[in-house]
Amino acid sequence: YQDKEEVVLWMNTVGPYHNRQETYKYFSLPFCVGSKKSISHYHETLGEALQGVELEFSGLDIKFKDDVMQTTYCEIDLDKGRRDAFVYAIKNHYWYQMYIDDLPIWGIVGEADENGDDYYLWTYKKLEIGYNGNRIVDVNLTSEGKVKLVPNTKIQMSYSVKWKKSDVKFEDRFDKYLDPSFFQHRIHWFSIFNSFMMVIFLVGLVSMILMRTLRKDYARYSKEEEMDDMDRDLGDEYGWKQVHGDVFRPSSHPLIFSSLIGSGCQIFAVSLIVIVVAMIEDLYTERGSMLSTAIFVYAATSPVNGYFGGSLYARQGGRRWIKQMFIGAFLIPAMVCGTAFFINFIAIYYHASRAIPFGTMVAVCCICFFVILPLNLVGTILGRNLSGQPNFPCRVNAVPRPIPEKKWFMEPAVIVCLGGILPFGSIFIEMYFIFTSFWAYKIYYVYGFMMLVLVILCIVTVCVTIVCTYFLLNAEDYRWQWTSFLSAASTAIYVYMYSFYYYFFKTKMYGLFQTSFYFGYMAVFSTALGIMCG
Repeated sequence: YQDKEEVVLWMNTVGPYHNRQETYKYFSLPFCVGSKKSISHYHETLGEALQGVELEFSGLDIKFKDDVMQTTYCEIDLDKGRRDAFVYAIKNHYWYQMYIDDLPIWGIVGEADENGDDYYLWTYKKLEIGYNGNRIVDVNLTSEGKVKLVPNTKIQMSYSVKWKKSDVKFEDRFDKYLDPSFFQHRIHWFSIFNSFMMVIFLVGLVSMILMRTLRKDYARYSKEEEMDDMDRDLGDEYGWKQVHGDVFRPSSHPLIFSSLIGSGCQIFAVSLIVIVVAMIEDLYTERGSMLSTAIFVYAATSPVNGYFGGSLYARQGGRRWIKQMFIGAFLIPAMVCGTAFFINFIAIYYHASRAIPFGTMVAVCCICFFVILPLNLVGTILGRNLSGQPNFPCRVNAVPRPIPEKKWFMEPAVIVCLGGILPFGSIFIEMYFIFTSFWAYKIYYVYGFMMLVLVILCIVTVCVTIVCTYFLLNAEDYRWQWTSFLSAASTAIYVYMYSFYYYFFKTKMYGLFQTSFYFGYMAVFSTALGIMCG
């Protein structure tokens, strides 16, 4: 900024403290606007439009390094309707958010006295702005001037601005919003260490199974090779070698199966890239930039989806590859957009700022049809041509073997339910931190932790599914594809169950809008996580 240059105070949203996502335009409450009208225009990004950022000019006249003594900028004519609106807002602990130079400032609307008969409005905004050179590095708001709400009176709103020199560097100006004592708590480190021990244990278990047990199996099978044919036909052969003629039979419903596998590979690629970008760039300093980045990366990684889904479908002998490509491309976008569309109706009914504008919906649909679909097609064609030929080591028998009776705990359904417990155990503390930063007012910035947890989750999931598949094949059941996928994907069920616990015991949310928002998007998050693990 130059000296005396205009500094804009943007009003963003106002809403109940306990419901972070239930926000309304600041001027939906009967606040009054300052007198200044001329304003440089503001353009919002895709991420901001989806997150319900609604910046409106406050009308306050603030100039760089120019102190303002307490000045009345407008007055509210308090009739009955307006008073009721304010009383409702104060009862529900409404607070508002403003921005100066992209730095967020929070303030409370008002407060009630102890017995809850009288309600008071804060009328005086006292701004202290710190500058370093010609940059704004720090903003503090003090609310003063408690005025009792009495019908049919006039309330004067005032503000003052004090500029002070600050030693904070421009790059570090967001550090005061971070909460190291919460995110770098001993428990956080301990949980990472704990998960790490579990990983070492699991890897040891799996390598033991694969080395010792398979060596024993091989020894048994090679001993049987030396018998003559007559003895071998009568011999009591059992175990995984029995199913060698059926193990490469295509899975049931190969179209949906390969679409899910393709989508999972894409979600994994997106998670990896977004976390790496967030570790390098501080994405939390800009409104909506995390969401914009995720959408962009998702669109750009579509060939991954096409490649893995298309090649798997071709290897399983699928014929309707165009249908598979469409289902693979639109599986995740349809799930996310369907949930958003449903929640959008509630947001429109509430007049909330979270209601997604029509233009943004059109933009997202265009991304799906004109970016994701063509890139998916490219990936599918590459996948079918490069790795679409089945190269199985043994041929598939013409007639499927009957599957013998087995103990109840070897049934695929039981294996699937138990498979998700260990992966969930390795991530659930990190889930707590991620949930808290999304549903409460913390800024998540420890992406290094998130990266570690993602790596741990991958190793645990791989180990668990190897063990599950080994048990299943040993029980001479060759239907391993879906069991292998679902035993990892069942993590999603546990995460969703944990989100119920989190809602009832860790938050104070209320109201239809916030509740449906919470459970709707938690379902999307859990499903995406499950598909990724699978």
